[in-house]
Parts: sequence; C-alpha cells; structure tokens
Amino acid sequence: MDKNMFASDNYSGICPEAWQAMAEANAGYVNSYGDDRWTERACNAVREFFETDCQVFFVFNGTAANSLALAALCRSYHSIICHEMAHVETDECGASEFFSNGTKLLLVPGAHGKVDLEAVTDRVERRSDIHYPKPKVLTITQATELGTLYSLDELAAAGESARQHQLKLHMDGARFANALATLEVTPKQLTWQAGVDVLTFGGTKNGMAVGEAVVFFDKQLAVEFDYRCKQAGQLASKMRYLTAPWVGMIEQGTLLKNAAHANRCAGLLAEELLSVPGVQLVHPVQVNAVFVQMPEALIAALHADGWHFYTFIGSGHARFMCSWQSREEEIRAFGEQLRERAAGL
Repeated sequence: MDKNMFASDNYSGICPEAWQAMAEANAGYVNSYGDDRWTERACNAVREFFETDCQVFFVFNGTAANSLALAALCRSYHSIICHEMAHVETDECGASEFFSNGTKLLLVPGAHGKVDLEAVTDRVERRSDIHYPKPKVLTITQATELGTLYSLDELAAAGESARQHQLKLHMDGARFANALATLEVTPKQLTWQAGVDVLTFGGTKNGMAVGEAVVFFDKQLAVEFDYRCKQAGQLASKMRYLTAPWVGMIEQGTLLKNAAHANRCAGLLAEELLSVPGVQLVHPVQVNAVFVQMPEALIAALHADGWHFYTFIGSGHARFMCSWQSREEEIRAFGEQLRERAAGL
C-alpha cells in the first residue's frame, strides 16, 4: 500500500484516457505553438462543455493560470478581493501581485473557505479615495481550499455582489470537476450563467500529467492574453501535449467520472477516519478532501509509520486527499491500520 496516496491529488498518476490521447498526439509531425488540430479540438471541446463561445488558453500549471488570468483583469493600482485562505493568497508565492505589476490582494473571512459577501462589500465601500487600491476583481474558489462548495444560490449571490460593486468575477477551478460531480449541475450553470467572467479550469489534479485551461467567458477580457502567456513562459512549443489530454478527458466523459470517483472515495475515507475515537470532522466533505482534527499523538504516529498527509494547509488541521487513482479496498485497509494504531496509543 502506497503511504503517499492521501497526501495530495497531485501525487496521482496520469489516467489512461489522458495517456492514450497523448500517445495519439505523439504520432508524426505536428505544428507548434498551438497551431495544431489537437489544440483546436481541445478548445472546441471546452466550448461544448460549457455550451458557449468562450476564449480558451492552455498553460502549464495552476499558479500561471490564476495569476495571468487575474493580471488580465487588473491594472497595477487595482486590488483583488479573495478569501484569506485562497490559494492565490497562501500558496502561489505572490504570483498574482507579480504578474499584475503590484495589484494588491484584499483578504476577507468566511466560513469553510467561502467568502463572506458582507465583508466583500466592506472592502469595496471602506474607501473610495485615490490613496486606496481600487477593488477590481472578486476571486472565489470552487471547490474551496477547505473542500467545500458554493451552492448555485451562493454562487448567484457572489455574481450579483460582483456586478453590484462593478467587480470582475474570477473562479479558481483547480477542482472544478469535483464540484460539478457533487452538485450535479451543468458546467454553464456553475460559471457564466452565474456571472463568472473567467475560470481557471484544472486538469492536473484530475488525471492529466500537466496543464490547466484559462477560460474567458467574457471574450473582451482575453484581448492579448496570448502575449501574457508568451511573456510568462507559458506558451508551449509542443502545445499538443498540453491540449490532447483535454480531448480525451472531455470527449469521453472521463473528467467527471474521475472526479465523482475521487469524491466517493473521500466520503469512504471520512467514515474510516471518524471511526477512531478523538477524530472529528472540521469541514463538510463535499469533494475529494477530508479535513479532520485528530490527537497530536496519532498524527505523530502516522507520520512515523510513513503516512504522508499535510497539516499546514487551509485551517491547519490534518488534510487527507483522494484522487481518480484511489481504491476503496486500500482506504478500508488504511482504516484498519488506523484503528489498530490508535488503540495502541
């Protein structure tokens, strides 16, 4: 049993459908820098997925996707409102500020990783003088850093708040497919119909080797975004290896299948963890993440046994992740070992 399997969905391998698509794209000579049939096919697959004529770009990773998308929405004297635990604040090394030439992040609180819209209003209306970085963007994460979800009603409220305050709405969708699988709504309902202007659409955490999509539902915001990608070192010469997996994942329905599997496994893992006395759930299990509070002695014992999971992400509790590669029998076997270890403390 691999003791790294709960550390992160980034630890998982490439799923067969993504691998097969890359193998097919590997045959023969193909035009470079995105001027190829695989990239065109991937863009069209994304448009069909969201049922709208959006502008689509592909970059290597989520940090680039988020920071370049936000930079396209701002000028250097603007500000971006985000949750205090948002990935753009805690885990991207200031990339949003760097690529926007200094745009400031304004942090807001909110239960279970979701922005408090009253706090958003406070940040916008607090000051309007020239000395204050003018709020320009509201960014939300779906699913959140704490594994929770905005319902359609909550998302509609966020969209309305953004419009009311003349803010652009960006969605960090590193685990967007997991959100879709749980909420059982259409991609368009969870994005442009709710007022989302730009989505960073995650593929890496859901079975691809590398690569995220930046989807502009407001196409005017995408003007010269290709130049941003090039300047930031995000224009792949052999673009087909970033885009072909999207074809395999979307056209075959694998994206949602993988996400639904990871979510189910997280539910089972939560049951196993909660079967141990002293272990308590910290946030609702709505996607493929399980956050629990557990005795420090048990955390230390599991780490000593070689189990790898994080305790510094989000709210500082133990985080366990599932992925497309998780197996129910392995989760149950872990539960047995966990109970035995806890009993011996």
